[in-house]
Amino acid sequence: MTESMTGTGQSPAKTPGTILQKQKGYVALRLHAVGGEFTSAQMRAIAGVAERYGRGRLHLTTRQGIEIHCVPLSGIEPAVGELEDAGVAMGADGPRVRLVTACPGAETCRRGIFETKEVAARLDREFFAQPAPYKFKIAVTGCPNNCAKATENDIGVMGAVVPAWNGEDCDDCGACEKSCPVSAIGKIDGEYVVDPDLCLLCGRCISGCPREAWTVARRGFVLWIGGTMGKTPRLADRIDGLIESTEELYWLVGRAFAYYRENGRPKERFGRMIDRIGRDTVVREITRRE
Repeated sequence: MTESMTGTGQSPAKTPGTILQKQKGYVALRLHAVGGEFTSAQMRAIAGVAERYGRGRLHLTTRQGIEIHCVPLSGIEPAVGELEDAGVAMGADGPRVRLVTACPGAETCRRGIFETKEVAARLDREFFAQPAPYKFKIAVTGCPNNCAKATENDIGVMGAVVPAWNGEDCDDCGACEKSCPVSAIGKIDGEYVVDPDLCLLCGRCISGCPREAWTVARRGFVLWIGGTMGKTPRLADRIDGLIESTEELYWLVGRAFAYYRENGRPKERFGRMIDRIGRDTVVREITRRE
């Protein structure tokens, strides 16, 4: 075995996603997922590996992945081989981009504004396991309900819609005012208006209108940067404006990650770097066109 396998808690060398346990000679296998997606065939294979090489138990992680605990060092190679044969890759640990989490999105959720799994898969292909100054977490959530906790991750992608009111279809029932969670809708001179400083871009006024007097004027994404939980929680900063194309979204995420890799200090989370440099400076540099 390599020296790191018997060291001080670091992953065994050349075995990504393998975490030394407190019990000497045992590891946990951390498995790769995108938005918590596994096929039923993969789940059966994972369960089989846990039976043969672990203790027949699986741990569902907070990042929608799976860990198989209590695998002896001698079982790493055959266990990983069986998992790979089933199309299950290993996860990431250490100072790297971790699993990309996502809510179900528009595919099945009636609140979902966009297909979260498609965006999560693209971000996973581009960034998963890339080295960084410290661990780096990405979440994709389909609407401002924020089920995937975009504001608690280093990068958070959130679906958003800008509503528009059509007075000709409105019967003045007031459902839009009642459905707005932040009281952003009011009536001025007989017309319903939205306060842009309060609006969450959630679309509740649209889905809650029985006459379809509220419609989607624009649809896109809101990007959050620098969120983290842990011992000293920090909610993410929002980059102003609605991002209306996926290519613009991917460009901004790439710029944010590149800026962090260039300016972050070892073991400094993205949000702490933002606090050190200044939010306005970081946002200006990320959004600046060359």
